[in-house]
Amino acid sequence: MKTIIWKDMGTRFFTKSRFLLLLMLGVEVSVFAQQKHPNIIYIYADDMGYGELGVYGQTQIKTPHLDNMAEEGIRFTQHYSSAPVCAPSRAMLLTGRHAGHAYIRGNYEMGGFQDSTEGGQMPLPEGIMTIPNMLKNKGYKTAIVGKWGLGMSFTTGDPQKQGFDYAYGFLDQKQAHNYYPTHLWENGQWVTLDNPYVFVHQSIKPEDARDEAFEQFHGNDYAPAKMTQKALQFITDNTTHSFFLYLPYTIPHVGLQVPKTYVDRYVGQFPQEEPYYGENGYNPSRYPLSTYAAMITYLDDQVGILLARLKELGLDKNTLVLFSSDNGATFNGGVQPEFFNSAGGLRGLKMDVFEGGIRVPLIARWPGHIQPGTVSDHISVQYDMMATFAELTGQKDIDSDGISLLPTLLGHKDEQELHRYLYFEYPEKGGQIAIRMGPWKAIKLNVRKKGYAHSPWQLYNLEDDRAERNDVAHRHPELLRQFDRIVQKEHQQAPIREWEFVDPKF
Repeated sequence: MKTIIWKDMGTRFFTKSRFLLLLMLGVEVSVFAQQKHPNIIYIYADDMGYGELGVYGQTQIKTPHLDNMAEEGIRFTQHYSSAPVCAPSRAMLLTGRHAGHAYIRGNYEMGGFQDSTEGGQMPLPEGIMTIPNMLKNKGYKTAIVGKWGLGMSFTTGDPQKQGFDYAYGFLDQKQAHNYYPTHLWENGQWVTLDNPYVFVHQSIKPEDARDEAFEQFHGNDYAPAKMTQKALQFITDNTTHSFFLYLPYTIPHVGLQVPKTYVDRYVGQFPQEEPYYGENGYNPSRYPLSTYAAMITYLDDQVGILLARLKELGLDKNTLVLFSSDNGATFNGGVQPEFFNSAGGLRGLKMDVFEGGIRVPLIARWPGHIQPGTVSDHISVQYDMMATFAELTGQKDIDSDGISLLPTLLGHKDEQELHRYLYFEYPEKGGQIAIRMGPWKAIKLNVRKKGYAHSPWQLYNLEDDRAERNDVAHRHPELLRQFDRIVQKEHQQAPIREWEFVDPKF
């Protein structure tokens, strides 16, 4: 049979018969043939620890789809979030900036928990370059489905003012503490859900802990289920266009809420399980261990559903799918990270610049491009994503603090540029600084209180001390002087007083 070649997304070719079939189906072949760049789906877990997936050593929580995704792609063992909490991690991911340069550096809360006082977080400013803005330059359709946390629709942080064609989910992180909210937001419009208003940050007395006391925190419309529906619809609507789907699910961030059918999979497996009455914030849960495990399994199922849809639509081989987390595991709301070894043996949790607060999973899958079963110890960070997607789409001179890790994804390790160091600073929990340079990890704590000069460096060699237990700073004064020079070079004045702790001049 005579073959007529049309290049599809740089990787696929059509025979004449397939071309005629597309015409019969009404597909706009001219657009389809011009789709040269791969689709990109970036799935973002919320507060998922380094050790909470089976492929990263978890033994009690079932994550078969993500484990299989790693088997079909690449798993990174030394990947970092850009910050140890929600909003700055998301901002730095999307803008390619580290914490010394980023506009958003902490969780600066506005408004309250009541629907009538919903105010979101410090918004991204106008005119900033974001990943979706960059990809739109190459004709991508762009969407965010999930938790935004970078400004309400009536601010400059509106996701549709920051490069997204479509936006659905939570705009305010505080509202995302409830998985059964009264509403979500779609393109700046309130979308009512079939759930009554419940203030989730309330406790109950043990003597009042009957079934109905716990059940009041459950509704009919589970927010992550709505997110999956919208994500599937966006994918289906854009089969003839290159698309970027940013999918920041709220799981497993507390409160502890998931459909009962998922909790039932785990009830009885943890004999030591006792009810959580809400004494440490967020909603009470009769089965906190089972519910937390069930939430992660639920998220894993959503990944399986998305990958299956890509295969059904014939998009599987032209879609780069990535999965990561915004920071390490949390410590409150009934979560028990020690029980699940959520940090995978690393020191620290969310809000810490120790490894357990910022080292996170990264799994990537792209059939035909990423070698299945690859494990990489390449040191990388989420502010690398902008540079990675720029190289993937042939865009040069993109200004970011990151380095493309595309060579590592594609198996060209000898071509991979390496970071001289990774830079972190975090203004909350006393003010913290961290620098990863080769095997070395340097940390300063309580900088706000003590002042930079009076906050001693801690120093760890992660090659033989991944748990950061043996401080060897006193043995390496020359390295400490080098870290001081790095801070001088990388820190720029924060945009608001609350975030400036390295060199306060207010």
